[in-house]
Order: sequence, then C-alpha cells, then structure tokens
Amino acid sequence: MSRNIIAILRGITPPEVEAHAQAVIDAGITIIEVPLNSPQPFDSIARLLARFAGQALIGAGTVLSVAEVERLAGLGARLVVSPNCDPAVIAATRAASMQSLPGVMTPTECFSALAAGATGLKLFPASLIGPAGLAAMKAVLPKDTPLYAVGGAGADNFDAWIRAGASGFGIGTALYRPGQSPEDTASAARKIVAAYDAALQ
Repeated sequence: MSRNIIAILRGITPPEVEAHAQAVIDAGITIIEVPLNSPQPFDSIARLLARFAGQALIGAGTVLSVAEVERLAGLGARLVVSPNCDPAVIAATRAASMQSLPGVMTPTECFSALAAGATGLKLFPASLIGPAGLAAMKAVLPKDTPLYAVGGAGADNFDAWIRAGASGFGIGTALYRPGQSPEDTASAARKIVAAYDAALQ
C-alpha cells in the first residue's frame, strides 16, 4: 500500500541514516526527505539513494536555492521540498525531472507555485492554516492538486485534515528527533501509519 506520508528526518547524520530509513520503510512509509539543514545532508541522501532508491522516493527538504537543486539532481534524488515558494527553485526542480513540493500558506502562493510547475503543494506551517483554511483554499485550487499538510498535522488529527482535502502529510518530530534510536523511530512510524490508515477508513 502506497501512503502519502513524508518522513522528515531533520537532524539525521550520515552514519545513522540508513537504519532509520529502514525503520520507516518497514513500517510502510516510502517517501523520505533529509532536510538540508541537517549535518552533512548530501552525504545522507547519497547513502539513502545507494541503498533504497528502488524502495522509496528519496530527496531533500529545506531546499532554498537552484544550486542545491542541481546538486541533488546530480546525486539522483527525486524529490525537492521547500519551506517557501521560489519559482526559480521549482523550475529548476522540474527541469531536472524531480518532484517539487514548495511551501505555501496563501492562495496567491499556491497559484504561483503551480504556475511555476510544482507537482504538489506543502501547506506550511499547517498549524496556522488549519483544516478550515485548507478547505477554503481547496475550493479554488485545481481539483487534482496534491496537498501535503506539514507542521501541526499528525496522528491525532489526520482525519480532520483528510476531510478538509489534504492528500498527504509530512511528519517530522513526531517521527524522528536527533539522537533517538532506530527502534524508537520504528515504533513512532508504526503508530503514524496505523493512524493514517484508520483515518482513510
């Protein structure tokens, strides 16, 4: 079963990244991002691509520049996630045939991102938009637009977000915090997947 959950491994280090990625993949989460404000993020992403490219969609988060997009493309990454809406970053991502999920918070940013070629939208911070805000924006956005709620969406409110029109979620600290064990990550991932699956019923 394919689930629209992005595992955000912010703060992960290269020596530990494979064990934590294996934990989330085993739990059923097959989209993984390493934010670029993590230690040696490109090394971590290279390790993930070498081991899990056939099992998961792997890329980077907190991507803020075209140069970073180009470096990710050179590694073979397939996903670029940003906290903001930068048309140049989006265009470079699409030119490299990678999926683009820019951060948006207003209808203007949503439409700017889509016009630049974004393949989906990251509602961030979702806690400030809320399900009601998403529902209002959903009414005017193209109906097939993938919408990921990130920052304030989680196991306790997946159902409300899905009813409002969310297509998926990005999960950070509820899944991984720097220094925790792979076993803790596995346990958290299983709980998130169970809550997500229940919300879809």
